[in-house]
Amino acid sequence: MHLIKLIFKNSFRHKLRTFLTILGIAIAILAFGLLRTVVSAWYAGVEASSATRLVTRNSISLVFPLPLSYKDKIRQIPGVKIVSYGNWFGGVYIDEKNFFPNFTIDPKSYIALYPEIVLPADQQAAFIRDRKGFVAGRKLAARFGWKIGDIVTLKGTIFPGDWEFVMRGIYKGRDKTVDETQFFFSWDYLNESLKKTMPARADQVGFYMIGVTSPSVAADVAAAIDKTFKNSLAETLTETEKAFQMGFVSMSEAIVVAIQLVSFVVIIIILAVVANTMAMTARERFVEYAVFKTLGFGKWHIALLIFGESLFITMTGCVIGMILTFPSAKAFGNEMSTFFPIFNVSTETLYLDIAASVFVGTASAVIPTWRAINIRIADGLRRIG
Repeated sequence: MHLIKLIFKNSFRHKLRTFLTILGIAIAILAFGLLRTVVSAWYAGVEASSATRLVTRNSISLVFPLPLSYKDKIRQIPGVKIVSYGNWFGGVYIDEKNFFPNFTIDPKSYIALYPEIVLPADQQAAFIRDRKGFVAGRKLAARFGWKIGDIVTLKGTIFPGDWEFVMRGIYKGRDKTVDETQFFFSWDYLNESLKKTMPARADQVGFYMIGVTSPSVAADVAAAIDKTFKNSLAETLTETEKAFQMGFVSMSEAIVVAIQLVSFVVIIIILAVVANTMAMTARERFVEYAVFKTLGFGKWHIALLIFGESLFITMTGCVIGMILTFPSAKAFGNEMSTFFPIFNVSTETLYLDIAASVFVGTASAVIPTWRAINIRIADGLRRIG
């Protein structure tokens, strides 16, 4: 108990120095937490993927379509539970800066395949019934102030023209890992228009989403699908939803690695700051440590004093930094929702904050402790005055 009281008093003996050190640690932990959250947000789509869903696309590239007729053949393959399909639409709302992901889908099968997208029953029925209807995530609806029944027009980029839609539903995610910034409308609406304006592009889809009976059959089903369409005019590549998402992440892997490296550089900076503080503290107290030794205090007592002070200062800054991470992440996530629709501080990030702080607090106290416990009493007392 006396040691704890002494650690607390020693920590605030130089109030300004301690305050600045804690502030520096808090800012560094905040930066570290935000950087790790950016990395987590980059992999959010991968983490949210289901083990019972597959994605089938053209084996050449995602930009090449597949015939709609593949749907019935895929459904007949053993292990397939449900088949849905869709296209990336690439529409623009008013201006290019208002970017958000928008897809054309088969409403009934898509909603059944993605139970994590929660849509009220009446809105779901209205969406399925109205071919010009669309649903949007609640974050997207809040961003533009859309309400049920509003008419929204998108300018087509891949499919030219002005496309008019009626809002029939606002979905929310079953949990925090669900993207609530997407826009979905009926594939039939797109296809009917293409039959009139671009007949060659009608009755084609960009990808198939396939639900399988269990994760254990996913590999066999994927191989069977690709075998079915081997040597056809449009060969397929089928992979798990997780692998499909990882394909997009891998395109920017160098950026992710750079962010991870910067986050660890931040830890090195914290280590330098705290180590400097503890070195100055120990040097100033060599006389006190010598007096402690004359009073019968052992090496472990002195080590506990130095390590305790270092950890107390470090963990105080860590707690402040972790508390500040949540409002900062919320503000950053709101500003960058276009690029990071899911930006939540994960439990893993908090654990990394704590682990980094414990490491810094421990490592920065090693050399001062070694010098303090090895100084001779006479050498320590010689520093008086």
